[in-house]
Amino acid sequence: MALLIAAASVAVLTTIGIVASLVFESAAFFRQYPWTDFLFGLNWSPNFRGDSDLGILPLLWGTLYISAIALLVAVPIGLYSAIYLSEYASRPVRAVAKPLIEVLAGIPTIVYGLFALITVGPLLRDWFAQPMGLGNSATSVMTAGLVMGVMLIPFVSSLSDDILNAVPQSLRDGSLGLGATRSETIRRVVVPAALPGIVGAVLLAASRAIGETMIVVLGAGAAARLDLNPFEAMTTVTVKIVSQLTGDTDFASPETLVAFALGLTLFVITLALNVLALYIVRRYREQYE
Repeated sequence: MALLIAAASVAVLTTIGIVASLVFESAAFFRQYPWTDFLFGLNWSPNFRGDSDLGILPLLWGTLYISAIALLVAVPIGLYSAIYLSEYASRPVRAVAKPLIEVLAGIPTIVYGLFALITVGPLLRDWFAQPMGLGNSATSVMTAGLVMGVMLIPFVSSLSDDILNAVPQSLRDGSLGLGATRSETIRRVVVPAALPGIVGAVLLAASRAIGETMIVVLGAGAAARLDLNPFEAMTTVTVKIVSQLTGDTDFASPETLVAFALGLTLFVITLALNVLALYIVRRYREQYE
């Protein structure tokens, strides 16, 4: 029993340790830099010699912009592929297609980053950005978002497929017996019954997108800016955390301690996503149970 309790406590204690380290170091940062300038500043320009602008809004904008594009790619493709594999595909097709999709999850993110830098970026620049007069750079929000979306497809597809397969066959049989078509059964019975699990899959994909670094570094660049143009180079919070803690830095300076404040901000965003997901899950679970 003691061993089981100790094993169950590992995750809890680890979470407490992570939160405590972020809070203490962030408190040290906010003692040196005004929190209003950090949360509402529109300029990110760190300078280790002093007089830095450390506004987080440009980094948050880049993070949410790239993540939104990635989810717009991954969620529909992943969910539709899961529905096909679960409801329509024959056993031989499923036996081949599902492992091929899951292979994407095993590709290192640095490989995705190189693919974004060498192939997707120049393709978007030559075929879309330059002809439309929107930019001349191969590194852009669209490049990182598309490649990250491809990386997230197996997360959404595999989890959604498992959830859809867990829906009792009796629900499908009952719907078909009442005269519904297969597509109507999927839309009105299977997907609503599996919605809590699908929301969890989307949440996992969103958290993975927000925390991604290598694809952003190679695909989107490192420019912190507020811009609506998807073909401009931007950056994310995670990239700047790495850059602020890289090299010979003074861990007592606000330019270094800001990395912990950035990490705490990401933690709060992820927590908010979890709370929203729990609300959606409980609402629809009450409706369909």
